[in-house]
Order: sequence, then C-alpha cells, then structure tokens
Amino acid sequence: MSVALITGASRGLGAALMHTLSAAGWTVVGVARGEDDLHAVVHRIRSSGGSAYAVVADVGEPGSAARIVGEAVAKAGPIDLLVNNASTLGQTPLPLVLDLDEDNLRRILEVNTIAPLRLMRAAAGAMVLRGQGVIVNVSSDAATEPYPEWGGYGASKAALDQLSNVLAAELDGTGVRVITIEPGDMDTAMHREALPDSDPASLRRPADVARAVLPLIVDAPSGRHAVEVTR
Repeated sequence: MSVALITGASRGLGAALMHTLSAAGWTVVGVARGEDDLHAVVHRIRSSGGSAYAVVADVGEPGSAARIVGEAVAKAGPIDLLVNNASTLGQTPLPLVLDLDEDNLRRILEVNTIAPLRLMRAAAGAMVLRGQGVIVNVSSDAATEPYPEWGGYGASKAALDQLSNVLAAELDGTGVRVITIEPGDMDTAMHREALPDSDPASLRRPADVARAVLPLIVDAPSGRHAVEVTR
C-alpha cells in the first residue's frame, strides 16, 4: 500500500486529499497545527475503513521537517507521495505591497516556500534511493497574475513554482516526479479570509479538486499542471 504525507490536512483541499487518496487505497498521514480538526479527519477516514495517521506540527517552524517525516515513516512506512499543501495568507485584510510588513512577509515565505523545501529535502532522498516517488506542490495563479494586495502570497508561490521546476529537472531520470498544481479558487476558510464577499457557489469544491488531482499523481509526468475542474 502506498503512503502519502499531506500538509495542511485538517481542512480544505488537504482534508479532501486525505479522504480521496484513502478511498483510492492509500495510507494517508496528515500534518496540521490544529490538533482537534486533524484528528477529526483521521477519525472519519478510519471509521470508513481507511488507514490514516496524524502528525501535529507547524510546518513553518524551523526543524519541524525532519520530525514530521520521521514520525510519518515510523507510523506508516516509507513515503511515496509528499503533498505540500499548507499555506498562509499572512496578514488579513491583505495589504498593498508598499504596506507589506517585513515580518509578515517572512512568515508567508517561511510557510509557503521554505517549509516545502525543507520537507522535500527530508523526503526526496529516500524516494531517489527507491527509484520512485511523487512530490506535489500546491501553487496558485497569484504566482503569475498581478492581483492587487496579493503580493506577499503571490511572491511565495512564484518562488515555490521555480523551486519545483528546477527540482523536477534535477530529479529527471531518478523515478521521482515533481508536480505543481494550480487548483483555482476554492470554497475554503482561507479563501473566505481573503475574499469574504465571494459567492461560494462560484467556487470549486475541494473534494472536486482532489478528485481531479488524483490522475496527475498516478499518471502525469513531472512538470507544471493547472487543474481544471468541471462542475
């Protein structure tokens, strides 16, 4: 049975991926700061007959990556899939670039860019040794589109995109695939924090996006992929 390690797993797309991958036969290990919400996701999966574990951690904390990966391997076995889904918007309401506080930007970069790099470093070596594995980094069109007030978040995702692109090139031929996905606007708590006036009916459901991501994990070559969901 394959093992997936998913960050930001207590809600939104992370929780949806936990359920979708479990239903497809994966053992899933979720990572999140919110202990109660994360354990609730794990409990629902186990109640449905799935194999799921929780690792309570803040991915933005220096030194957390080695503990997260080590605990995941101890509980579930070698990691076949790493999904870097956890993200932060930073300060809300979102500020203009010229009003972007440096400490706020550092936190955004720590969670959205540096934490995925740390986790990739912690997990990819064993994948290369086994000659197989998938790394999925969740991005955003804010990485390429100049949306006003999204400068900090967009910059963090643009940096993650390029790290992913270069890593995919560096791991070419090893059997380890690196995929970046752009799930689009979803009906999540984070989206509501950023755009509280958005109509939920106009947004994609995390469960639909998770189902669209599954074929990429199984079949897609390394590279950058935008996930389009038809409702």
